[in-house]
Amino acid sequence: MTRIRLVRAPNLAAVEYAYASTVSAGARMVYVAGACPLDSDGSVVGRDDLAAQTVQCLDNLVAALEAAGAVLTDVVETRVLVASSDRADLATVWDVYRERFGDHDVPSTLIGVAVLGYVNQLVEIEATAAVMSD
Repeated sequence: MTRIRLVRAPNLAAVEYAYASTVSAGARMVYVAGACPLDSDGSVVGRDDLAAQTVQCLDNLVAALEAAGAVLTDVVETRVLVASSDRADLATVWDVYRERFGDHDVPSTLIGVAVLGYVNQLVEIEATAAVMSD
C-alpha cells in the first residue's frame, strides 16, 4: 500500500482538510479525469439536485479509481467544481464530498464555475491518486 501522508500546517487556519499531501517513493500516480454525474447510459442524473449529482460523481470517481487499481484512500488531492456562484450550493456539494471521503481529508480545492460540459451538469470532481508500482 502506498504511504500517503496528509500534511497539517500548524501556522495556518484549522480547516477540515489537509493543506498538502506527500507520496512515498516508488508510487504509481493515477490521474483521474473529472468524474461527472453520468449514469451508465451517459445521461446526467439528478437534474437540479446538487447532492444527487455529487453522489454520482463520487460513485464514478470510485469506479475510475478501481479500474486503475486504486481506491478512494489512495487519493492525494482533488478539485471539486460546482456550476454555481452561490456559496450555499458549494457547501451542499462539500458536505456530500466530505462525508464520502471521511477521515481521508485530502487537500482539495472547491471552485464555483460558470458552466460545466454536459447540459444540466452541476458538479465535477477531479482527483490524483498514488498506488504502489506494479
